[in-house]
Amino acid sequence: MGKLFLLFVIMPIAEIAVLINVGEIIGGWNTVLLVILSAMIGAYLVKREGVSTLAQAQIKLQQGQVPAEEIGSGLMLLVAGVLLVTPGFITDVFGLLLTLPFTRKKIGGVLFHALNGKMHASAHFSQSGFSQSGFSHSDFGQTHAQNDDIIDGEFRETASEDTVQISKIPTERSEDDQPTNPKNDK
Repeated sequence: MGKLFLLFVIMPIAEIAVLINVGEIIGGWNTVLLVILSAMIGAYLVKREGVSTLAQAQIKLQQGQVPAEEIGSGLMLLVAGVLLVTPGFITDVFGLLLTLPFTRKKIGGVLFHALNGKMHASAHFSQSGFSQSGFSHSDFGQTHAQNDDIIDGEFRETASEDTVQISKIPTERSEDDQPTNPKNDK
């Protein structure tokens, strides 16, 4: 609750206060133009860095490597784009920090370690949750292999449209064992 309160209440109030102060110093229209200019420059930087990150990811994929760092950078660039397009100078500063490669790597490292710690803490809960419900992670890949109740069949329409006749189809057919079309037999 505290983080959401900070994000949705305190942050916009801080942005408005900064915009008012900047507007008093350089004028209202100049402030509006500066916000629009920062959004345009931010969009350009995010696009440029995004294309570069995508190219690096494709190179790693062609080499058979997982582009984990590039995926993380792409997510941070997405957040940076949202922050830079959002009107305000505080969000522009955070967006710019996520756009620049050297600060993005440092912020990404901090986020990775923070999320990695939370993932290790929740891994125990996830494993115990699966064992309590009767599933284990090894069961998921073998579900189809254990189910031998596969029924092959076909249906044919009979004279009455309300009934359907089901007959078993042999798994291996010979030339003499081809299905017949009842409409051609009439």
